[in-house]
Amino acid sequence: MTVCFHCGEPMNGSRLQAQVEGQAQPVCCRGCQAVAELIAGSGLGDFYRYRNTNSARPDDATWQHDPWRAYAEPELAAQYTVTHEGVTSTTLVIDGLRCPACSWLIDKVLQRQSGVREISVNAATGRAHIAWAGDTCNLADVLRAIAQLGYQPHPMDPTAVVRSHQEERRTGLKRLAVSGLGMMQVMMFAVSVYAAEILGEQMDPTLLSYFRIISLLVTTPVMLYAGAPFLMGAWHAMRARTVSMDVPVGIALMLAYAASVWNTLRGTGEVYFDSITMFIFFLTLGRYVQMSVRQRTAALTDALARQLPAVAHRMQDEQIEDVPVASLRPQDVVLVRRGETLPADGVLLSTDAQLDESMLTGESLGVRRQPGERLAAGTINTGQPLRLKICAVGADTTLSHIVGLMRRAQTQRPALSRHADAAAARFLRYVLAGAGATCAAWMVFDPSRAFEATLAVLVVACPCAFAIATPAAMAAATSHLARQGLLVTDPDALESLASIQHMVFDKTGTLTRGEPQLTQTTSLSELNADEALNIAVALERASEHPLARSFAAHDSSKVATAITTYTGRGVEGDVAGVRYRIGSPEFVTAFSEAEPPPLPATSGDSMVLLGDARQVLACFEIRDTLRLQAAATIDALRNQGIQSQILSGDSPTAVANIAAQCNIIDHFARHSPQQKLTHLQTLQRDGARIAVVGDGVNDAPMLGAANVAIAMGRGAALAHAGAGLVLVNDHLPALPQAVALARRTLRIARQNLLWAAAYNIGCLPLAALGFIPPWLAAAGMSLSSIAVVLNATRLLPTRKPHVSISAELPLPPKLSERAA
Repeated sequence: MTVCFHCGEPMNGSRLQAQVEGQAQPVCCRGCQAVAELIAGSGLGDFYRYRNTNSARPDDATWQHDPWRAYAEPELAAQYTVTHEGVTSTTLVIDGLRCPACSWLIDKVLQRQSGVREISVNAATGRAHIAWAGDTCNLADVLRAIAQLGYQPHPMDPTAVVRSHQEERRTGLKRLAVSGLGMMQVMMFAVSVYAAEILGEQMDPTLLSYFRIISLLVTTPVMLYAGAPFLMGAWHAMRARTVSMDVPVGIALMLAYAASVWNTLRGTGEVYFDSITMFIFFLTLGRYVQMSVRQRTAALTDALARQLPAVAHRMQDEQIEDVPVASLRPQDVVLVRRGETLPADGVLLSTDAQLDESMLTGESLGVRRQPGERLAAGTINTGQPLRLKICAVGADTTLSHIVGLMRRAQTQRPALSRHADAAAARFLRYVLAGAGATCAAWMVFDPSRAFEATLAVLVVACPCAFAIATPAAMAAATSHLARQGLLVTDPDALESLASIQHMVFDKTGTLTRGEPQLTQTTSLSELNADEALNIAVALERASEHPLARSFAAHDSSKVATAITTYTGRGVEGDVAGVRYRIGSPEFVTAFSEAEPPPLPATSGDSMVLLGDARQVLACFEIRDTLRLQAAATIDALRNQGIQSQILSGDSPTAVANIAAQCNIIDHFARHSPQQKLTHLQTLQRDGARIAVVGDGVNDAPMLGAANVAIAMGRGAALAHAGAGLVLVNDHLPALPQAVALARRTLRIARQNLLWAAAYNIGCLPLAALGFIPPWLAAAGMSLSSIAVVLNATRLLPTRKPHVSISAELPLPPKLSERAA
C-alpha cells in the first residue's frame, strides 16, 4: 500500500506497521500505529470494514504528553458539565467524525470506560452526549479516550460553535460564488453555440474550439473546488462499498467531465461543461439553503448559551471585584449595574428591581421584582443597580438546564426520518441499476444518445430531496416549539403528538398552580397542632410530591431518619425514635391500630393525615388554585377533537372541584400510580392514543406508558426523565398550539415526501427515454431539494426567537436530570 491503512495519507517513506487482526498494515506515523493497534486490540477491528472514509490522522503530540490533564480539575470541568445525583454529563464537539462507523467506534470504546453510563454520538452534527458516574470517571478521562482513537474532542463552547457556523457559512458562500460565476461564464459560451445550431448556421471550428478550451479552463476549478464535497463523498462511500447520496452525483460529474475533456482535446463530439457547472451550482445552492435552515433552527440554543456575560462584579466587605462568571459560587453577592445581564440565578437583595425578561418570557415590557424573589440568569437589569445573592451557577441555572435539554434533543433523530433515510438508500441502488439499464438499452437503439440519457438518469433520480424532506420539517417545528417554551426531548414525540385522541392531566401542579398552601392544622389526639406540624415538616422534607411543598414554608427543629417514600401515598420515617406516617387518609389509617377518628369537614382541596402505629394524630388541610387559562386550554383541546381527563390521587371533592372549573367530564380521584397506569393501559387497549401531562414522581409510571409524555417544567426530575416534551414555562395554552403545530408538521413532511417521491419517480422514465437533457436534470434535482427545505421553513416562527420561561416560577435544579 502507498497510503496509510488508518488515515489514508501518503506514507512519506514510513516503514511503520500496525498489527490489525493478525495482519501487518502500513501506517504513516506513530500516532496512526497506536490508534490502529488500540482499536484492533480492543476487539473492534470491524471498524475498518464498515467505515465510509479514512480516519482522521491523530496528533502525534497526543502520544507524547497529556493535553487533557487540566480537564480533571473540578473547577474547569464544571464549566462544561452538568452533575446531578452523582451522574455527570457533557456535550462534546468532535472533529474527525466522518461516517457512522466513527460514531460506532467511539460508542464501543467509551462503553468500556469505567463509570460511563450513557453515550449518544451523532456523526451528522459532530456532537456527542456522554454521561458518567462522577466518582469513577471525569471529563479528562472521556476526552483522553476519544483523542486516543484519533479524533479531536472539544467541550461545548458557545463561542467555538459560533465560529464553526461562521466558517461553514463562509466556505459555503465561497463555493457558491465560484460555481455561480463559473456557470455564468460557461453558459455565455454555450448559448452562443446553441444559438448557432438553432439558426442552422455553422460556427467557425477555430472559434468553437476556443469556446470549448475556455469552458474547460473555467469548469476545472468549479469541479475541483465547488464540486469537491460531492466527489469526496462519493469516493468515500464507494471505498466503503456503500451507496450514499453523493455516489450518483459524483459518478455523473466525473463521467460528464471526463467525456467533455476528451472531446475537447480531440476536437469532436459533445461537451457538457454547461451542465457540469449548472449541476454543481444548483447542488451547492441546495446545500447552502439546507445549512442556513439548520443553523437557523439551532440559533435559539446557541443564542441562549451565549446569553451570560463573561465578567461579574462580586462584592466582598463592600469591595467590588471583577471576576469571571465561571468563578462565582452559591452565596456570593454580586452587583448588577444598569443595562447589565444577570450572570447567574439568585435572590434579589436590593429594593425593587426593574428587569427586561424578554429573553425568557418574550414580553418586551419591563417587569418589577420584589426583594426575596428569585431572578433568572440571562435577564437584563433596566433599572437601578441591584445586589443579587447567587443561588445557582453554571450548569445549575435555569438557562443551562434549557440549553442542556435542547442539545440533548439535537443528538437524536425521529423514527420517521430514519425510515426515510433507509428508503432513500434502497432507492439509490435502483437508480444505479436503472442508469445501467438505460445505457444498455440506448446502446442497442441509438448509441449516440446513450451517454446523455445515462447521465440524465444519474442526476435526475438522486433522492436528495426525499432524504431531507422529513428532517427539515422536524427541525423547523422543534425550533418553533422551543420558542413557545415547549422543549422536544424525544424526537419521536412530535410525530405522536399529532395523532393523540385523549389528553390525561394530573391535577396538582398541572391544572393547578402547584403552590399548595397549608390552610388549617387540626389535632385529632393529645398531640397539639404545633407539635404535629413540626413532625410533618420533618417528614415531608424527603418528598417531591407537590402537596409536600405546602410544608416547606414552615420550619421545624426536628429531624426525620430512616425515611421511606411510598409513591403517590405518603412518607414514613422516624422522628425522635417514633415511627410516623404522613400522607393520604388510606395510607395513614392502614398504619394505625386504633379506629380512625371522625375527620373534620374540610374547606380545602386536599387532606393529609399524620399518624403513628397507635392512632391518627392530626389532619392538615391544603388548598391549591387553578392555573390561569386552564379552562381555555381544555376548550381549545376539545375543539381539536381531543378529550381531556383528570387522573389524580387527591380527594374526590378536590378533583371534582377542578374538573367543574375546567368543564372536564371524565375525572378520577384517589388513584394510586398503579391504578393510573392501569387506567391508561385500558384506554390504549381500546385503540386510544394518549398524551399524559404530569409533574410529580407519582406520574412517572403513567408518563412512561403514554404515547406522548409531557412534563411540567417545575415537575420532579423523575417526571422529566420519562417525558418526551417539557413545558418549561408551565403555560398550558402551549399544549393546543403544540398539537396544531405537530399536525401541520406532519402535513408538511408528507407534502415534502410526496413531492420528492413524485419528482424522482416521474422524472426517472422521462430521463431514461431522453426527454430530459443533463442540464435540465441538474436544475430539477437541485430545485427539488430547495423546494422541500423552503416548504419546511413555513414552520419557523416569524417573530424574534425567545423561550417562554416563567421567571416567577423558576425551574428547580433537578431539571438537570433530564439533561443528564
